[in-house]
Amino acid sequence: MSGVTSETPSSSSDALSRRQPDLVLVSTPIGNLGDLSPRAVGALRDADMILCEDTRVTAPLLAQHGIVTKLQSFHDHNEESRTASLIAMMQDGRRLALVSDAGAPLIADPGYRLVRAAIEAGLAVSAVPGPNAALMALALSGLPPHPFLFNGFLPPRAAARRSALQRVVAAEHAGLSATLVFYEAPHRLAACLEDCLAVLGDRPAAVGRELTKRFEEVRRGGLAALAAHYAAHEARGEITLVIGPAPQTSASEEELDEALGEALARMTIRDAAAFVARELDLPRKQVYARALSLKAGSP
Repeated sequence: MSGVTSETPSSSSDALSRRQPDLVLVSTPIGNLGDLSPRAVGALRDADMILCEDTRVTAPLLAQHGIVTKLQSFHDHNEESRTASLIAMMQDGRRLALVSDAGAPLIADPGYRLVRAAIEAGLAVSAVPGPNAALMALALSGLPPHPFLFNGFLPPRAAARRSALQRVVAAEHAGLSATLVFYEAPHRLAACLEDCLAVLGDRPAAVGRELTKRFEEVRRGGLAALAAHYAAHEARGEITLVIGPAPQTSASEEELDEALGEALARMTIRDAAAFVARELDLPRKQVYARALSLKAGSP
């Protein structure tokens, strides 16, 4: 008696996951060129075209591995205009690979619009995992690894940066408790640390610099100590900043707001924050940040 097998019809999503991808997102080294995986090399060789942020950055990486696939620039300034034509190329049967200058595509890098458009067009999208500065810095920081909140780059200007940090504080008052991860440019690191200290308080933190490279460094300490260090020592290289979660407090959010409301009615913000911090045994920086939020929301 011959064996007969029956197969249950697959859903369209299952079929997409089994076929060769039309678009593959390939993670590239964040510093050490030896970190490009064999699977990533194969995906780049098999592609009909590689989309990259800067051909001058990606070309040497490909040359080292003997990859001769055609390159096309694809970055924040042309992603929207080129997406439709790239979708049409994949619909015609061409396979594309997407890389960023370093690390995982889409993570603080271009590619989101293209991926969304490819999914909506019914194309198969896959990825080759690899190096990522945010995860590496988080692992090396000595801070709680989960949950964590990756925020990409903070705004370059001080006022906007403090406003973004205040939104994080507001989320923490609403219950968020997570380690924070940011990317930062070296010339803005000192100012960024000062703003983080002013808004978040003196939390434990770590600065990851030149990760995977020859001069890799992870400097750990409180935000105050790190701000003082980088105010006196110029930072160089790629920077990832990791900041510990908000400290647990014995006073509830309602108790803090009530105490601040009464104090702000008769004191300046600074004096009210200092008074309430003493009364409730809370970090002064945290109370001051909340007082600013309350004052900004008052009539």
